[in-house]
Amino acid sequence: MAEQIEITLPDGSSKQVPAGITVADFVKTNIGAGLARAALFARLDGDELDLSRPLNRSGKLTVFTNKSREGLDLIRHDAAHVMASVVQRLFPGTQVTIGPSTEDGFYYDFYRKEPFTPEDLQKIEAAANEEIRKDLPFVRKEVSRDEALQLFEKLGEKFKIEIVEDIFAKGAKTLTLYSHGDWVDFCLGPHAPSTGRIGVIKLLNVAGAYWRGDHTKPQLQRIYGTAFFEKKDLDAWLKQQEEAKKRDHRKLGKELDLFAFHPAAPGAAFWTHRGTLLFHALGNAMRGLCLRNGYQEVKTPLMYNKMLWERSGHWGKYRENMFLILDNETKEHDFSLKPMNCPSHHLLYQMKRHSYRELPIRYHTQDVLHRNEATGVLSGLTRVRQFQQDDAHIYLMESQITDEVKRLSELLKKVYEAFGLSYTARFATRPVQRIGSDETWDRAESGLRAALEKTGLAYELKPGDGAFYGPKIDFDVSDSIGRKWQLGTIQLDYEVPERFELGYIGEDNKEHRPVLIHRAIYGSFERFIAILIEHYAGNFPVWLAPFQARIVTVADRHQPWAREVYEKLQSRGLRVELDESSEKLGAKIRDAQLMKVPYTLVVGDKEVEGKGVSPRVHGEGKQADLGYLPLDPFIERIEREAAIPF
Repeated sequence: MAEQIEITLPDGSSKQVPAGITVADFVKTNIGAGLARAALFARLDGDELDLSRPLNRSGKLTVFTNKSREGLDLIRHDAAHVMASVVQRLFPGTQVTIGPSTEDGFYYDFYRKEPFTPEDLQKIEAAANEEIRKDLPFVRKEVSRDEALQLFEKLGEKFKIEIVEDIFAKGAKTLTLYSHGDWVDFCLGPHAPSTGRIGVIKLLNVAGAYWRGDHTKPQLQRIYGTAFFEKKDLDAWLKQQEEAKKRDHRKLGKELDLFAFHPAAPGAAFWTHRGTLLFHALGNAMRGLCLRNGYQEVKTPLMYNKMLWERSGHWGKYRENMFLILDNETKEHDFSLKPMNCPSHHLLYQMKRHSYRELPIRYHTQDVLHRNEATGVLSGLTRVRQFQQDDAHIYLMESQITDEVKRLSELLKKVYEAFGLSYTARFATRPVQRIGSDETWDRAESGLRAALEKTGLAYELKPGDGAFYGPKIDFDVSDSIGRKWQLGTIQLDYEVPERFELGYIGEDNKEHRPVLIHRAIYGSFERFIAILIEHYAGNFPVWLAPFQARIVTVADRHQPWAREVYEKLQSRGLRVELDESSEKLGAKIRDAQLMKVPYTLVVGDKEVEGKGVSPRVHGEGKQADLGYLPLDPFIERIEREAAIPF
């Protein structure tokens, strides 16, 4: 009798089946023909499997279909294989390197002397979609080192040979190949049963890349594309991309005079007066929220001796991402600018003895940080070398975790809703590379999951996606055009308190270890501002706008009253500007509209006589003109709208 294994399904039910049954047969026999037809791949515990793979051990099986994000990621990787096969057929002699799926699609890097043209991309796209219609099966095969090298030498794939050598040098016993038709590549998989499951492929653009990201190595051509199950979904995505181009924060940041960059300081923004006002509006809003919720605002040094980073573990694991500073005495790079706040907060915590009565102790900071990002990945405000975070570290007792996570989730909800950002939560568990014992991880994961469930928030499980020191809850927000951004995070850490020997005196008068929560809501200010610029398309709400009102005059004789209005609004703490140029009224109003100032206050004879203003709300059409208003009622109106909503 064949050995029996137990397969547990996501609903908790289980099935006893013979070992060796394929995933496809198991699904068809034990779940249903409908799911079997829709299935793309499966996950047995943490191992991802093609439907043709045998089930040889007991475990929890999850099946993914075209209704899942995982299924979409899978067919995008399938699409990369299809595209590469077409490129090599249409352009003989082209060598392939790697081709992963990405957040919005996929890319594949090619070595070819002649550049790919837009016309080439059109030909490749058409041929790739024809390959989908052929519905060619993806076939998996495991081979030895010698077989793999012989295959890729025969194909003339020198880049593949280099990767194969590296894989086996790291201890691999076999290499997995996937083929469709007569084209083959090595890949960990899994893949869908056939090319016909992909749907539709759209190629986007071609860009330069270096082999293995090293500028001293051969230059490659990277073709970007995307794939969707349905053409209507592709069309919707393309429409979203067009809207995103109009909202690009780099374009609007320049038009609205918010920030700039200069080659003298790559990856660090120059904030104009308008941009700085916006930056501080966000910072002060978060500062007020934190102070009202029991946080202590702190500032710590920007530069540290390596002794701190050695203790935290960053010197060994993160040094290549840090800006190192030469010590004039030792002639060694013994110092660095801080890339994160956590270790400095631990030093601050250590400087005093703490009682259980003080806990939780919540440190909040908005300090400047530096990370040595590669030049090629810098991108506007979303990827920079110098940035600030709305960072906080909370030192607490294990018994306080649930209450604190609930408090934090309420803060995140309040902030994101104030910006009109919807959000979802993801619970990320232990990664393969981690510090700490399994026992500690068990406690941390069960404690954080229990706290998350107490909040009532729906969440998605992300196995293996936790920080190296502990599990976390990540918050993905959706902006006004439906794009998702990972922003807030709540990370539970048992390891750092041990590493830094942090303590507090308990009710028993003995010393105990606190638990640590790392948390952020905005994330980095720079990235958050980029997201907000695109979310609002530069049309910031009154409370956030760099300038909340601009006063424009019909003629020079109206300047004295305009000046009085300006000074009165300023005295009430409103951010206001006065246009004293000699331009005609229409040009002044048009300029205020282009700068997306929420209120343009027109001052002419009627306004001077009545001691009022005629406000125009930013926008088009007659409905934007509020007509004449006495000054005090207008001030009441704008002050209501200027109030921080959290």
